[in-house]
Order: sequence, then structure tokens, then C-alpha cells
Amino acid sequence: MKFEVRTNLAQGIARVLFCIHEGEMILLHGFIKKQRKTPKKDLDLALERKRKIELEARG
Repeated sequence: MKFEVRTNLAQGIARVLFCIHEGEMILLHGFIKKQRKTPKKDLDLALERKRKIELEARG
């Protein structure tokens, strides 16, 4: 599962995408969003990092 925290800044909306893994909050990707929709490249990067964490945990 993936979550996000966000706040408004002068440059746009700052977002940090994160997941919970083994009881810990893992920050996956942070960026400043200037458009209404989250760019696919930012979502893809966060998901790829999440997959890597899950694979490393399996051994």
C-alpha cells in the first residue's frame, strides 16, 4: 500500500509518497507537484522503489 503526505508551498504542492513496511514508514519519493494530476513518472518511481524494498525483504 502507498500513502502520501502533502503541504502547500509557494512553488506548488510538496508531496512525499511513502509505504509502511514491517512497522516502519519508508519514504519512497518526494517532489513538488505543479499540475492537478500526479505525473506518472513520479508514481512509477515510487512504485519501483517499493517493489525493490519488498524483494530485498524476501531475501
